[in-house]
Amino acid sequence: MKAVVQRVKYAKVEVDGKAVGSVGEGYMILLGVVEGDTEKEAEILARKTASLRIFTDAENKMNLSVLDVDGEILVVSQFTLCADVKKGNRPSFIDSAKPDEANRLYEYYCDQLLANGVRKVEKGVFGAHMEVTLLNNGPVTILYDTDIWSNK
Repeated sequence: MKAVVQRVKYAKVEVDGKAVGSVGEGYMILLGVVEGDTEKEAEILARKTASLRIFTDAENKMNLSVLDVDGEILVVSQFTLCADVKKGNRPSFIDSAKPDEANRLYEYYCDQLLANGVRKVEKGVFGAHMEVTLLNNGPVTILYDTDIWSNK
């Protein structure tokens, strides 16, 4: 799994001009599910995401997690994170998980965020054309790839 975690003041996602998910202070996460990913990767990534300390404390140091600041998370599926751009100019998406499995693991990841103590998790619409609006706070953006913990 691949995730782009952005610390935000707010974020929302719209489909056909209608808001389908929105959050206040917390994270906006773009999530890509790679062929071969399992619930294990989703569990590890959710635990790491919930515990990630990128909010500032009273001394202006990044010591607080989304749990510590009672933050919210918006997760949007994005298969293009799995693009292979090694050859040519047109990305290949053969490494992306099949839609049914990707959606299942996307939903499972969101459930695992809640299981790890995140109080509010909003979602986009899997497979839909979405418009995302956010105010990146910092900016602070972290890239995760579960391959680093799976020895793939």
